[in-house]
Amino acid sequence: MGGKPNASRFEYNATEGAPAPGAPLPPPAPAPVSLARMLSKLGYGTRKDAERLLAARRVATVGGTVLCDGDRAAHHDIRVDGEPLDPMPGSVVLLHKPVGYVCSTSDRPPLVYDLLPSRFPQRDPVMAPVGRLDADTSGLLLLTDDGALNHQLTSPRWHLPKCYEVTLAESLRGDEPARFAAGTLMLQGERTPLLPATLDVVDERRARLIIHEGRYHQVRRMFAAVGNHVTSLQRISFGPLTLGALPAGHWRVLTDDEVARLRDAVRDAKAAKR
Repeated sequence: MGGKPNASRFEYNATEGAPAPGAPLPPPAPAPVSLARMLSKLGYGTRKDAERLLAARRVATVGGTVLCDGDRAAHHDIRVDGEPLDPMPGSVVLLHKPVGYVCSTSDRPPLVYDLLPSRFPQRDPVMAPVGRLDADTSGLLLLTDDGALNHQLTSPRWHLPKCYEVTLAESLRGDEPARFAAGTLMLQGERTPLLPATLDVVDERRARLIIHEGRYHQVRRMFAAVGNHVTSLQRISFGPLTLGALPAGHWRVLTDDEVARLRDAVRDAKAAKR
């Protein structure tokens, strides 16, 4: 969608910007998506539900101009019942997941979706988690409805770094950084050693661990493999993104620059594999 909010109806001037005689015709412009279809894809209900919202005059611009299905307005200028629209298609959301919440649309609650707009799991495509954090792990969780980007960020081929703050039941012995960095550590029940990981010791029972894989319960199993037990685990970064000061249970939409940095990180990881 584009143009100014409710720029009357979309009008086409047959003489304005016409090509010179004999010049090839430009490709046809893509048809604008109807408001009802767009609202339905954002999770505001079925197409009929969205048409009823419009008929009830509940969709308007930020300036108060009521919108009909044929009107055009910028995404950020549209309001439903006075509230801004949910993030536009292709957005990426960063959530500070608290302990206890499950990364699922259908598991036993509480779910991460309980912290987000109720329409997120109803979107088409769904606003889905980028990977998972288990219920006992807190921290940075990305969600997106861009399936291709989600696949790239979670693909085991590209090894994007993820950093965790770890609290342990027992004091570190001192050999853990070298063992994790060696690239030879085996997890119980697996046949392939882990990629090298970086462990920075904070104090005798706290550390920061950077890994480049996403195996099942990997951080907890790594410390179990060296005879320790994780009592608290928080992811504080994913690729170039950090959790920052975002409070637990809160979320925000990534800026275009942040999404570009994520894509750049994937591109660089691909280049490094060649």
